[in-house]
Amino acid sequence: MPDSPPTALDPAPTAVGAPPGTAARVGLLLTLVLGSLSALAPLSMDMYLPSLPTITTGLHTRDALVQLTLTACLVGLALGQLVAGPLSDALGRRRPLLVGLGLYVAATALCALAPDVRVLIVCRVVQGLSGAAGIVISRAVVRDLFDGLAAARFAATLMLVSGSAPLLAPILGGQVLRFTSWRGVFGVLAVVGAVIFVTAVVLVRETLPRERRRAGGLPDTVRTVRELLADRLFSAYLLTVSCGFGALFAFIAGSPYVVQEVFHGSAQRYSLIFALVELGLVGLSQVTGRLLLGRFPSHAIQLVGVLVLAGSGAALVLMCTVWHAGLAPITAGLFAMAAGLGIAAPPSSALALQRAPHAAGTASALLGTCQFLTGAVAPALVGLGGHASALPMAAVILGAGLAALLCFTALARPWASAPDPLRA
Repeated sequence: MPDSPPTALDPAPTAVGAPPGTAARVGLLLTLVLGSLSALAPLSMDMYLPSLPTITTGLHTRDALVQLTLTACLVGLALGQLVAGPLSDALGRRRPLLVGLGLYVAATALCALAPDVRVLIVCRVVQGLSGAAGIVISRAVVRDLFDGLAAARFAATLMLVSGSAPLLAPILGGQVLRFTSWRGVFGVLAVVGAVIFVTAVVLVRETLPRERRRAGGLPDTVRTVRELLADRLFSAYLLTVSCGFGALFAFIAGSPYVVQEVFHGSAQRYSLIFALVELGLVGLSQVTGRLLLGRFPSHAIQLVGVLVLAGSGAALVLMCTVWHAGLAPITAGLFAMAAGLGIAAPPSSALALQRAPHAAGTASALLGTCQFLTGAVAPALVGLGGHASALPMAAVILGAGLAALLCFTALARPWASAPDPLRA
């Protein structure tokens, strides 16, 4: 045991929490399980998106209240990660993960039975709180097993798996609506959660040895969070990727109404457009992780990503105010927005976790919490603008893109020369 406990920013060995060569031995099944765990959030949000208008009519309520079901889940996901992340640093990864998954299945089943929108909102908060364990702990497991460029590339691989969820979830949700109501969508989600739970019980083993666990407790968590936020580069990466996800959640919240009410498209057409936009996120994240990282400076890659993100937001606002564009050009602008996030997110997340080898759970929790808090604000802002046009969605995307660009250039200072831990 060391004379003093490690701080969150101590350097890491080559393979964190595992002997050399662990990366090569991680099997396909475990990769799929970790990807499925990180996919719980997009599954919980995206699969029921085509049913938002039908929930409004089915529960005899207002659009704004139904959109709060999305915000409620995002708030739960944000706060739940602050609990699950530090717990996994103190107790290990496996136990908090399995408890969270079990509660997620129960909460999702209760969503399907909700008698009114207020009960649904409460159930969505609980669903988010419990589902957060899968998201934060899957990232922490990656940090336990990998370091540097290997961690960034494996994270991109996980994004390929988890990114299939937002590609397929709206399509699946739209098809489920052909045969049942929005309650059936939540029923399918409960079954999916149960399958992931059983698979995790069988395949996920403990990756954080007892000697690497932190003392736990609120004082230790507060001290670790303070250390991380005081690190300028960690905060830069944290805020950059969080603002980027704010733009994505503005699209998630606004697009069902833009496609189905402004442009009078069907739920199935909306699901296809949603999948196309998400393909920009998943596809560019793979290009970044497999082809760009390690060959080009990571800060340059991030800068290109946030510039594309902000530029697409500006183009969308112009389409809505000056050009009065149709659905096809707006879809192209949304694809560019997702592509910019796909370029910026992998290096931002990997570099942030690289700064916290001995507090991967807490660092992962901060990443997830900030992303989902900005995601919780974005739908509320889009909702305030109403659903008469695509402008509220476009304006929030532009604001989030500009915020990401400002945070990155002001805090990360990409022009400054420094060792790049993601270079091969």
